[in-house]
Amino acid sequence: VQLQAFGGGLVQAGSSLRLSCAASGRTFIRYPIGWFRQASGKEREFVGAITWSEGSTYYADSVKGRFTISRDNAKNTVYLQMNSLKPEDTAIYYCATMRPDRRWGSTRGNDFGSWGQGTLVTVSS
Repeated sequence: VQLQAFGGGLVQAGSSLRLSCAASGRTFIRYPIGWFRQASGKEREFVGAITWSEGSTYYADSVKGRFTISRDNAKNTVYLQMNSLKPEDTAIYYCATMRPDRRWGSTRGNDFGSWGQGTLVTVSS
């Protein structure tokens, strides 16, 4: 499966933005999708993940209550709705698919693969 994240941009603190992650290729293989981000000079950070079937989700504490992940199975697309954005949310955002037989709830980047090209989100203060 191939993933492509898009929808980033420059926004002001306190505003909202929705990112999309479009899946193509072997989309009948429905492993969970995760969102990660990487700020300049920092390590990659887990944001959240979702299952295609039930839409179950889990999030990093840093975004819980502000970010929401959803999916549209018909469009093979996962969304990351980001509200109350803060300057520290500035990063390149990536989506990736969880590798087979990895534990649900994992926040490890190595448990995910098929990384899509990221999209830059810049939050100005």
